[in-house]
Amino acid sequence: MSIDLSLDRIRRLASQLPTYTRPTCHIAGTNGKGSVSCLLSSVLRSSGFSIGRFNSPHLVSIHDCITIDDTPVDVESYKNARRIVEGADHEHNTAATRFELLTLTALWLFEHKKVDVVVLEVGMGGRLDATNVIHDDCVLVSALASVDLDHQAFLGDTVDKIAREKAGIARRGKPFVMGVQKHAEVEAVVREVAEVAGARFTTAKKAAKRAWDVSLDGVEHSIKSLLPLHGEHQFDNLGLSLTIVSELIALSLPLDFQSKISEQAIRQGLRTAVWPGRLSFHRMTLPSNAQIIVLADGAHNPSSSETLAAYISEVLSLSQASSALPTIHISFIIALSDSPPKTPLQTIRPLFPPRAPMQTGVSVKVAALRFTPPDDMPWVKSVAPSRIHDAVNTVMPSAKTWTADDDAIPSENHLLEALEWCTPEDALSGEQHLTVVAGSLYLVADLYRFIGTGGV
Repeated sequence: MSIDLSLDRIRRLASQLPTYTRPTCHIAGTNGKGSVSCLLSSVLRSSGFSIGRFNSPHLVSIHDCITIDDTPVDVESYKNARRIVEGADHEHNTAATRFELLTLTALWLFEHKKVDVVVLEVGMGGRLDATNVIHDDCVLVSALASVDLDHQAFLGDTVDKIAREKAGIARRGKPFVMGVQKHAEVEAVVREVAEVAGARFTTAKKAAKRAWDVSLDGVEHSIKSLLPLHGEHQFDNLGLSLTIVSELIALSLPLDFQSKISEQAIRQGLRTAVWPGRLSFHRMTLPSNAQIIVLADGAHNPSSSETLAAYISEVLSLSQASSALPTIHISFIIALSDSPPKTPLQTIRPLFPPRAPMQTGVSVKVAALRFTPPDDMPWVKSVAPSRIHDAVNTVMPSAKTWTADDDAIPSENHLLEALEWCTPEDALSGEQHLTVVAGSLYLVADLYRFIGTGGV
């Protein structure tokens, strides 16, 4: 079944299941909503609350997108909840989509476990996303991370149209927090949607400093040193997360956020936040015994590729400053989702050529392949490797390339081939080398399955 944005089916199905009542923080956005969910959940956990979190897409398996107290739901609990939801779907002939079934499975589990707070990440869009089925009374705060072009076929072909869809999670009488935005037109659109909905609109850009001053005693520098998530963009996500925390503290609720969310809890929450597959470093030993450093990131659209490119530039500058070697070797292993009208060229253009320090040479390799189709998401297709090769050749014809067969079934062997091909012949030469696995979170999932870490 393909993507079919609507709330009609899921509302009918939800009415046949136990009423969802959990206090919820609802978070939308093109980029950053997962990081915000991670940071917010970690702070609330450190404050003593039991937390249910729903992120999409899943990473290694379907179960890891539903967590309770940062632990993926166990297989038996998931199967039991899914059986109940699918049983109601069949009995009442609602013909729910896979994502709708997954969303209601998560909500059923959170309700069954009676978690204190749910951090609920929107799947796609907002107004018609399945997660928007929750009742106004459940919503504590709605929030919007950075908005950019993606999924235009479903959400609109301009940033302001996409912003309007994503702001559709605003709820009457509830705070709506907008994070820092790259595009100037977003704020006016989002403010209008929030005001029409009757939500109380605020911006993280203005409120983040107040959050640091009030909750963290003004020690902004210390917070930067505590944040384990890499990249300058994470400070925008941090600002949005802390603004949401400030809004929660201001609420008069039985949960008593004000007394439980302390400066110490916030520091601890930030220090222990883990968000795999987003600028995550891994040391690997390949079957050839070569030892490599891999940077894994689910950059999947032009905006997130720009973020990745900026971080790579920062890493290269630091490496050059510490070693002063004349050449830095960087390899990219790339797979992309087929999501028209977004093209491979648009997604990868920000990455090439990598921005290196002055007086430093950069040797670039690019391996193009497919990712393994994700569980329970048959609509997700990977771009043919030859199309990725052609895009790379357009922006950086000097790059050395390796391309998997377009018609070959994706396998672990392809990723291993790419990793071995990317590795210099003498991995112990002393020269700087970095391998970047990016283009799709589903390729990052393949990497984590290969190294057997589950992404942690």
